[in-house]
Amino acid sequence: MPQTHLKTTSSILSLDIPGLAMVLFTMLVIGCHQKASAPTKAELSAIGLKTGDIISCGGNEFGTVRFSISCSERQADFELALKLLHSFEYDEAEKAFAAIIRMEPGCAMAYWGVAMANFHPIWAPPTADELAKGARALKIARQIAGKTQKEADYISAIGTFYDDWSTLDHYSRCLKFEAAMEKLYTTYPNDIEAALFYSLALNAAASPSDKAFTRQRKAGAILDKLYDIEPNHPGVVHYIIHSYDSPELAARALLAARKYAAVAPSSAHALHMPSHIFTRLGLWEDCIKSNLAAVASAKCYADANGMKGHWDEEIHGLDYLVYGYLQKGDNEAAQRQLAYLKTINEVQPVTFKVAYAFAAIPSRLLLENKRWREAAQLKVHNANIVWKNFPWQNAIIQFTRAMGAIHTGDLARAKAGLQNLHTLHAALIEQKDPYKANQVMIQIKTAEAWLRCKEGKRTEAIALMELAADMEDSTEKHPTTPGEVLPARELCADLYLQLNKADKALKAYEQDLEKHPNRFNALYGAGVAAEQSGESDKAAAYYQKLIETVGPGNKERPELTNARRFLKRNLG
Repeated sequence: MPQTHLKTTSSILSLDIPGLAMVLFTMLVIGCHQKASAPTKAELSAIGLKTGDIISCGGNEFGTVRFSISCSERQADFELALKLLHSFEYDEAEKAFAAIIRMEPGCAMAYWGVAMANFHPIWAPPTADELAKGARALKIARQIAGKTQKEADYISAIGTFYDDWSTLDHYSRCLKFEAAMEKLYTTYPNDIEAALFYSLALNAAASPSDKAFTRQRKAGAILDKLYDIEPNHPGVVHYIIHSYDSPELAARALLAARKYAAVAPSSAHALHMPSHIFTRLGLWEDCIKSNLAAVASAKCYADANGMKGHWDEEIHGLDYLVYGYLQKGDNEAAQRQLAYLKTINEVQPVTFKVAYAFAAIPSRLLLENKRWREAAQLKVHNANIVWKNFPWQNAIIQFTRAMGAIHTGDLARAKAGLQNLHTLHAALIEQKDPYKANQVMIQIKTAEAWLRCKEGKRTEAIALMELAADMEDSTEKHPTTPGEVLPARELCADLYLQLNKADKALKAYEQDLEKHPNRFNALYGAGVAAEQSGESDKAAAYYQKLIETVGPGNKERPELTNARRFLKRNLG
């Protein structure tokens, strides 16, 4: 018998009868409470936990995490689950937390992990099923006895997001979680995980209309300090990228972006995520390499998982891959990816980013190359996507068709496309999704501007296009997309160029390049506008930058032929 038990027994025997009775009564109450707090098989089954072997491709390398929990025998298992959670491998993280629950049902922090895996901040809000699952897991976590105070505080913090989930909107609950994590962070200032989840909460609560990036900067300041301490922690490098995923801040994340894939090479998301920063900085070769690796890893994951069809992370990587190829002027490579996309008939799960990629990839290819006739008649491969569930993504298709119809003079079809955009905008307003509704309104104003231009109403066209560009400048792109299908400021410059206002076009292209560095069409447009404005040196600089950005190889873009011709004529 352990010495502690002996001490407890001898203490009991030394009591008088009334004292002994009181101690036995207290032990009985505690024992009953502990028994009541242990989850039943029915309660565990009701959670609906994902189960199975943890799947990874390329070994089992997810970085370094250290986090002590009271169920110490499960320490290594918990830290693996935490690594997966930090790299947004949510399905595998839930399976890892579920395995702990199966082995030790009284491990409260494993239920916390399940709740966190179903939250997925920064991505789309959890579904009703995910929210219900997280709430059921938290109910058990709260009942389990023997938690440390810090574990109880962690559970309480994520509970603020799940409490009242059926009546309170998503953003309000993100704000509650942010406040709870700030309290946890200040209570445990030396706890790296508290700092990390607080920084994640700040990013989840960041407003896309806050151009000062208040929350992102605050998160970044915390994470930059942690990087010096834990450079191989997946959450540190990952959340730095998210915090600085904006044109104004992206350069601050370049070091983390170049490191993350090496920290967690077994995560498809870790292989992809650096391309967010590469895209922001116009580093197209890096973007392409990043997503080739991510797509290959995602394919491996789907195969290893016995998945019917393709994993959504693969489709997400294809979106960035096509964007990168187009900015390199490589239509052939972009077209190959589109052809491959058309062979995909089923994706799991059908998330918002899957619908976005299926809409954006063919649209980008046509719009970036000004293939207006094909754009007007765009047909999108649907796979297993139900478009009525994705009005914002559907709007990309309608916008592409409308712009194609306008440029080919089919104004009746253009007006029909505009009406479709208004219908989708109304659906997003009804869904109380102001950000996406605003993105569709930018498309509406853009299409209206070009329609007015086609009708000869130049002043009205310029006013509408400037309005659309200002609206887009006042918000950020969605954090999961490589960029707008066509930047509104770039389209404003195109409009000025078409109206023979080269000086204003040049200014607009230069504004666009500040936000979207090294975009193919913006570099070429700036060169054309400078040339028409009589600024030969500036034109040569932009054309030269375009040639350098595209790099070697035979890229069949007429813009490159024109740029080379100008440079040969003016520079010899």
